[in-house]
Amino acid sequence: MKTYKTIIVDDHPIVISGVSGLLSDLDKIELVQTLESGVTLLDYIGANKVDLILMDIFLPLINGVDLCKTIKQKHPKVIIIGMSSQSERSLVMQFIQNGGNGYILKNASFEEFKCCIYKAIDGEIVFSDEVKTIISQPLSEDLEYIPSLSRREKDIVVLLSKGKSTQEIADELFLSFLTVQTHRRNILQKYKMKNVAELMTHLLKNNLLN
Repeated sequence: MKTYKTIIVDDHPIVISGVSGLLSDLDKIELVQTLESGVTLLDYIGANKVDLILMDIFLPLINGVDLCKTIKQKHPKVIIIGMSSQSERSLVMQFIQNGGNGYILKNASFEEFKCCIYKAIDGEIVFSDEVKTIISQPLSEDLEYIPSLSRREKDIVVLLSKGKSTQEIADELFLSFLTVQTHRRNILQKYKMKNVAELMTHLLKNNLLN
């Protein structure tokens, strides 16, 4: 069974203590380090293998939103889940757009943390329940243009939201790589998006992945 080398980054020792206790009860999770700033995190992952980061959004010196983008540019496969007591929609969406794999409020239950961590490991973008409620309310300006997708395009969008690559989608749907690539391009054109990350942010923001 694969274990995921995990780091907690938070400048509040009580949060680190609580989340550490939670992780100790989870299979597959190996807590390898706890850190209190983004600077020490960048130093650590530059020298050590890391699979999963649970990170405070409001860290000193480098905030979690910018830190997420920096890490993902160098280590795209690292799973990053943001933790915060703030649930502003724009903050959540910016974090996801910067490559974040999920956003959990610190007042979430043990079961929510556990569920989000396991789903993130499986490739899903995850949110604690309260965050889901906030981002599921479409803004009026977001409703101006919602294109229709074919059944096949919808299947591909769902698999993209789970982090599947073009080849993995082709294998799962028994299609050629080129066919999936064409569908991806058409989907991006329909939504007028530049890339898949931008598309996922738009679909999540408008609750269009349900």
